[in-house]
Amino acid sequence: MSDTHVYLSSGWRDEALRRLQSEIPPEKMNNITTSMSNIYKNCPDGVEKFLFIECVDGKVTRVETGDSEAPDAEFKITGDYETFAKISRAELGSQKALFLGKLKLKGNMAKALKLAALADRINKVLSQIPAKY
Repeated sequence: MSDTHVYLSSGWRDEALRRLQSEIPPEKMNNITTSMSNIYKNCPDGVEKFLFIECVDGKVTRVETGDSEAPDAEFKITGDYETFAKISRAELGSQKALFLGKLKLKGNMAKALKLAALADRINKVLSQIPAKY
């Protein structure tokens, strides 16, 4: 059994990168090149955090977390920590959260909708990481 990681910690980030690279081959990501920064508001420690994920030719090449400014990304998604935590625990779908207004998206909405199934694949893998929220 894997160790439990604090959600968004460096250990969680490293496990996320390892799992995404090993469990989602580039063809399952439609060989896309894109990036997204999730901006977490109202975090338990009072500090805004981010999760950045980059794919190049369908391979997840970078996963970063932190509490400084997020790297520039094609898509910027902002929401409450608890909303993202529910998505990461597979308790809430990202598309549903977006349509309910729990998440705000900056970027090409048409492209984002096309990539929604790919985001769901990523979230499914992330939901398998034993984490303390």
